[in-house]
Amino acid sequence: MPGPADAASRSPAAGAVADLVARARAAQAIADGYDQARIDELVAAAAWAILEPGRNRALSELAVADTGIGDVEDKVRKNHRKTLGLLRDLHGMKTVGVVGEDAARGLVEIARPVGVVCAVTPSTNPAATPANKILNALKARNAVIVAPSPKGASTCARLIGYVHAEFDRIGAPRDLVQMLPAPITKDATAELMRRCDLVVATGSQANVRAAYASGTPAFGVGAGNVAAIVDETADLESAAAKIVLSKCFDNATSCSSENSLVVLEAVADAMLAALARKGCVRLAGEDRARLRQAMWPDGKLSAKVIGQSAAAIANLAGLADPAARDARVLLVDAEGIGPDDPFSGEKLSPVLTVYRARDFAAAKDIVRRIYAFQGAGHSVSLHSTDAGRALDLGLTLPVARVIVNQAHCIANGGSFSNGLPVSLSMGCGTWGRNNFSDNLNVRHYMNVTRVSRPLPEREPAVDDLLGAYFARWGR
Repeated sequence: MPGPADAASRSPAAGAVADLVARARAAQAIADGYDQARIDELVAAAAWAILEPGRNRALSELAVADTGIGDVEDKVRKNHRKTLGLLRDLHGMKTVGVVGEDAARGLVEIARPVGVVCAVTPSTNPAATPANKILNALKARNAVIVAPSPKGASTCARLIGYVHAEFDRIGAPRDLVQMLPAPITKDATAELMRRCDLVVATGSQANVRAAYASGTPAFGVGAGNVAAIVDETADLESAAAKIVLSKCFDNATSCSSENSLVVLEAVADAMLAALARKGCVRLAGEDRARLRQAMWPDGKLSAKVIGQSAAAIANLAGLADPAARDARVLLVDAEGIGPDDPFSGEKLSPVLTVYRARDFAAAKDIVRRIYAFQGAGHSVSLHSTDAGRALDLGLTLPVARVIVNQAHCIANGGSFSNGLPVSLSMGCGTWGRNNFSDNLNVRHYMNVTRVSRPLPEREPAVDDLLGAYFARWGR
């Protein structure tokens, strides 16, 4: 009987995808022979394809026009800063030949490419995320084929056209960077996942699950639903400014945008007042009910609110409070955690749910319950001047990142003011059903071969290693 592989080979997408992958393999074989200088030239060419100001703006305008998601000026800033930040991370990094030596252990490490990378990318960042994955893949001497979301396909195609134009200038093979041809289908994306050597999937959890189930080694990200804690020691004005900046950036399309705000009771009223001064409008009663109905008309988050401004959402929901029409962020008080109150989940829009906690221990418990519903493994934000509390969160909450006194969506994926790798794909560890907990970076795009040389034998005695145990418990 024919098996799954036979069925896959008969799919309508199989021939076209097989051709893409064959061309990518031929180009990657050429790149495999490049030295470090030539690889760095490839990376520079691909980076300039999106960093050049005119092309950046064209991509940003096309992304908003075609997807209806986000803000043009914020996308211009995101495309620039995320790409420039990644270039900073990659600058001077060795990814060709010997990349590490440990004489004491007799080990030499050699960087090797993985081959052809399938890069699954979302509609929320149809230029920045493909660019990030392209640069990482090229730096590790791979070819890459992008599988964009259908809404983001035209933006991705424009970006890759710019990359090819830069490759033509330096005489590099265009087939190092390709994308699935439109129309983008689930079958074609699945076929590409099966045929490539590595899948890096950012976007919906359906795409991530498909990547893990493809039979190809894969890195997929977890769901976002960031909670921010504001404690009694925080600088409230600074915290409010950072939270609003983060929540408004690109109309909260980032998985790192705050979705819940957990404020200690001692400063809750003062914090709400600080947020109001920054343009946040708190809804109650009928307006809260209207907003809920507009955002989840059939129990699922409506595409009509994703990546829209607070004012646009207020108009869509028909809110009675005139202040909501000029709001930067809409605030709602929490009424629970879980499916019965969808405001406790990810909203992908400038809508923020407020919880009050009697003390720090209670705030942690609220966040833990929120993440048990959605967002485990991703990250938590803390506004506090108590340094020990950040470590406490890192030791006790199911999160891969604790972001302290920063605008969360800007800081979480790495920035010029923290040490995290610049990325648009955040691993969430086993808490988020992922196999990594880093910001996805170039090290995930390469193999490492280790050469081991003999050392003088130094076998320890059992007592050297178990002496303390024997002293306490006997043999």
